[in-house]
Amino acid sequence: MDIDKKKKIEQYSKKVDLIFQDCEIKPLVDKILNMKPNEIINTITDSGLKGRGGAGFPTGLKWKGAADTFSDIKYVICNADEGEPGTFKDRQILQDKAMKVFIGMTACAKAIGAKEGFIYIRGEYNYLLPKLEKELGEFNRILKDKGFDFNIKIRSGSGAYVCGEETSLIESMEGKRGEPRNKPPFPVKQGYLNMPTVVNNVETLVYTVMVLRDGPDEFKKLGTKDSRGAKVFCVSGDAAIQGIFELELGMPLQEFVDLFGDGHTKAVQVGGSSGHCVPYKKFGETVIGFEGIPTGGSMMLFNSSRSMYHVLHNYLEFFEEESCGQCVPCRVGTQQLLKGIEAVKKGEKPASYLNELIKLAETMRVSAKCGLGQSVSNPFISIVDNFREEIIF
Repeated sequence: MDIDKKKKIEQYSKKVDLIFQDCEIKPLVDKILNMKPNEIINTITDSGLKGRGGAGFPTGLKWKGAADTFSDIKYVICNADEGEPGTFKDRQILQDKAMKVFIGMTACAKAIGAKEGFIYIRGEYNYLLPKLEKELGEFNRILKDKGFDFNIKIRSGSGAYVCGEETSLIESMEGKRGEPRNKPPFPVKQGYLNMPTVVNNVETLVYTVMVLRDGPDEFKKLGTKDSRGAKVFCVSGDAAIQGIFELELGMPLQEFVDLFGDGHTKAVQVGGSSGHCVPYKKFGETVIGFEGIPTGGSMMLFNSSRSMYHVLHNYLEFFEEESCGQCVPCRVGTQQLLKGIEAVKKGEKPASYLNELIKLAETMRVSAKCGLGQSVSNPFISIVDNFREEIIF
């Protein structure tokens, strides 16, 4: 391990210590329960916090949408179906700071008027259930003692990647096959059991807690105008130092590579298999954030020893396997992209055929029903455009 790099990373991490920071539970719960619903929503809105699951939708706006929808029954769902390859932050947050997740759900419940909440946890994380159930029992008792009518339960998923998409997750919770719904209506209007529902990522909920504790201005000291606050990054691949690190948003990718790279980094896959592959020649001009390339957390580094053809082939196999098959663009498109690059690599198709495959990927981006099919174009086009020679030869 590079000692100098480790010291620099520790210095960066000390500037940002929100997600895994210890806090007193009961005083924080008291503060939130004493706030008015519109006060909670306005505080979150003023902070500029956007969803940390990858989509980046403004959190305050989502909560306001559910709050403004008239219904006697509303729900809060924590999306802990962490299925994106290279992402393992939510698991660590639930393991170390589950109480802060529960508080975030409670804040949302107070803001929108919900009485029931669910944590939808990835099936592979079921080993966490005994610990989570114990902590959740303690937390539910705290809420009961304080007279707040809100109860949280845990639901376990079955490992389907597509259930990370909020409407597929809701279908799964209702006992149906995990498939995306048509939107609109959006979950804040008609979600779980057709009732107004807020679905937030694990990390997002913890940040709402820190915003409500410290105030929006403190949160806005971190990040940029378009990317407020910080982000938890999962660093993997050919990295000098791997693991989970909380850093400010708006960081230039070159700075990130200088910190974590092994000295031979030729590409970084920002956002997991559904994200963009950035080549070394674009490190300097790329910003990690909503004004540049947003990420759900996964940062995979590839050095000069890696074949980008094999990387792309691996991603396409993954998408082909995980497609729910509901819409033609995704079901057929993923298969054809995979067969296409294999044919080019074998010389069965000319190099120019890659241009046709790019057109197919662009069509999938605008015609696929959900984020799975739409996002296939991200790794495909970025790898083909920047590493075409590795696919042809």
